[in-house]
Amino acid sequence: MADDYWSNIPGGDLIGFWSIAEVHPDRLAVVDPDYQEMTFGELAALTNQIVHGLRAAGLRAGDQVTTVLPNSFEQVAVCLAAFQGGFYVTPINWHLVGPEIAYIVNDCETKALIVHEDFADEAVRVLDETDVPNRFSVGPVPGFEPFASLIEGQPTSRPDDLTTGSYMFYTSGTTGRPKGVRRALPGTHPDDNAASGGGLFLLFGIMPHADNVHITQAPLYHTAVNNWTTTSLQMGHTVVLMGRWTAEGALERIDRYKVTQSHMVPTMFNRLLQLPQEVRDRYDVSSLRTMIHAAAPCPIDTKKKMIEWWGNSIWEYYAATEGGGTIVNAEDWMAHPGTVGTPWPTSEVIVVDDDGNELPAGESGTIYMKMAGSSFEYYKDEEKTSKARLKGFFTVGDVGYFDDDGYLYLNDRSNDMIIAGGVNIYPAEIEGVLHQHEAVGDVAVFGVPHPDLGEEIKAVIELREGWEPSDDTTAAIMAFAKDQMAKQKWPRSIDYTTEMPRDPNGKLYKRRLRDPYWEGHEKAI
Repeated sequence: MADDYWSNIPGGDLIGFWSIAEVHPDRLAVVDPDYQEMTFGELAALTNQIVHGLRAAGLRAGDQVTTVLPNSFEQVAVCLAAFQGGFYVTPINWHLVGPEIAYIVNDCETKALIVHEDFADEAVRVLDETDVPNRFSVGPVPGFEPFASLIEGQPTSRPDDLTTGSYMFYTSGTTGRPKGVRRALPGTHPDDNAASGGGLFLLFGIMPHADNVHITQAPLYHTAVNNWTTTSLQMGHTVVLMGRWTAEGALERIDRYKVTQSHMVPTMFNRLLQLPQEVRDRYDVSSLRTMIHAAAPCPIDTKKKMIEWWGNSIWEYYAATEGGGTIVNAEDWMAHPGTVGTPWPTSEVIVVDDDGNELPAGESGTIYMKMAGSSFEYYKDEEKTSKARLKGFFTVGDVGYFDDDGYLYLNDRSNDMIIAGGVNIYPAEIEGVLHQHEAVGDVAVFGVPHPDLGEEIKAVIELREGWEPSDDTTAAIMAFAKDQMAKQKWPRSIDYTTEMPRDPNGKLYKRRLRDPYWEGHEKAI
């Protein structure tokens, strides 16, 4: 059982959210963005009521629950409720508009939709295109019943006949309609499943200690962000939720709650490093043990600076919603700067050419992965599932290579690659260099049409405070780039924006910047 699993691990403690809630009901579970607090006992009672309420509404194991919620007690509780009630749960990106939300709601055959009043305008638009039998809202939303009516009168005791549920996250859909990544339900009791769910944490040395504190710095509609948050609760850790992320807000909470761990993206590192030194020095970060980043390539100089500041607490992994990946700690990364690590113990990673042949060290190709005991399908899309697979491996289109020591390096996404005069150019490398200039707050690099070369390199830059778009600024950035990179990587032009189109997790919607330059031209992406 779950407790037996951890009994032979030094420092092991009780594991499994509901088991911990029963034994330690007064332990702090979640701090919301407004600093309100909820204990393990209170959160467990709420999740139990949600399961009872959904069952009373007619949902059964295998049915779908969908949310459009901010980082909140309710978002966390609904996910945990799905895990013990045997439901699939899909947290939707609340930046989407009504028709986009409706597409996902219909595609996953939602039986219960739970929204928040902050997104009321788009939630109401969803009603025109869907016919969800159970609709609830946190705060008033026309056409939705109050969330309180879902749980009102329901017992706080744990329901009977529990079975493990699962996420069904949707891919971002940047090159087409988003697709749900669906796995078969395990058919196990949620308390038993809690043990195996902590396996990823073991890779980073994170144990079920009561003094661990996780800070959730991005929206819970992201796969990894939600996974790390709920797994932390399964391990007995306190979770501190942020709403709108700011660099100083993150440091303030790290100091206040003695945070030990988090899941981050390189954009956050860039913003933290842009804080004045006196602001950075104001907050104690000595509690940090395991600050993990992923989701996008991190500029080498940026990561070196973070390791100098936060020490060996910096970890990195490369993975996808579909499963599998690599991992590297700070010490190994310093010995192999720029790497995303070596495969997890249960994962295999290969690099192949266009014909599917595995490539030797040093040669770039498409990265394929697989993870033992894990399988998935793109829901209702056999063609996409088939195209992403190669001899049991899958790909999300990333390009990279292994070095002679078996460490993986990323070049870029295949659809972001620039081909100028037949030369493959990877924007992530150029972005990493430009990020180091004192004027650059954020940057995106991509190809734009060129009559002779096919494409040329364009940089779009969001300037830091105190800098203005001007010929002098452009000249200074260009001179810096020419000193740091080979000529073929130099941007041929720079444009400026006041705000880069990123979601709160740091994901850059590069097509929003790139597409206007390609109007009237053809580009195979």
